[in-house]
Amino acid sequence: MSIPLLKSELKSNSKIIVLFLAVITLYAGIITAMYDPELGAGINELAKSMPQFFAVFGMKNPGTTLLDFLNNYLYGFILILIPFIYIILMCYKLVAKYIDKGSMAYLLNTHYSRTQIILTQFIVLLVGLLILICYATGLIIFVSNLMFTGEMEIAKFLLINLGLLVLEIFLSSLCFLFACLFNELKFSIGLGAGLGMFFFLIQMLSQVSDDIEFLKYFTPLTLFSPENIIKYDIRSFMCLGVLLISAVLFWVIAMEKFKKRDLSL
Repeated sequence: MSIPLLKSELKSNSKIIVLFLAVITLYAGIITAMYDPELGAGINELAKSMPQFFAVFGMKNPGTTLLDFLNNYLYGFILILIPFIYIILMCYKLVAKYIDKGSMAYLLNTHYSRTQIILTQFIVLLVGLLILICYATGLIIFVSNLMFTGEMEIAKFLLINLGLLVLEIFLSSLCFLFACLFNELKFSIGLGAGLGMFFFLIQMLSQVSDDIEFLKYFTPLTLFSPENIIKYDIRSFMCLGVLLISAVLFWVIAMEKFKKRDLSL
């Protein structure tokens, strides 16, 4: 790993991280503050009247507890999508942009190896991702304790966020792989972004109707199940293990392909 490059990339991309922290503050802060135990029953009735609309965003069973509320309104869609958008943007800035403009050769024209360079770029991506998810976790716990003292089940909530981190690491490794494989942006970024959005679309469609529920088997997003994680379902933890192993595999392939690429000016 290149420490100077790590510091430089973190500094140059700090504004992007701050921007995404602001977006998370807006959504997570407001939605958490909107929780009302007495409103839960009303939301459930509304969900029953418009089941397909709520199901599209993973809100088929809104529940009545604070944790159920957060599961459905934040961890069913919003807090998965926001870090994913960050991943796409950073894969462009950390790898695809350098390759597309031919400036990756300048980075490699140092005493650092290709492995060290690409490892550093991936660590920058993961550090930002970790900051986003840790911030969201801390913010929601703070707002919950401030407004709904004693209602947050901290241990279960932390497990949900650990699962979210594993899912985002999987998505980041997948997108990073494409960024390392191709020269043209329409492939290096387009394939990762397109495949990710395809996963989101398939998951949304699978929740609309029982007739097409089988579509959930065609998206890895299904492997992250907050409602099963808080039940300590062993299968949900095994699914997270599959995501983590896949992420490591994608990263190894990305590194090996990057080491063998022609990256001349």
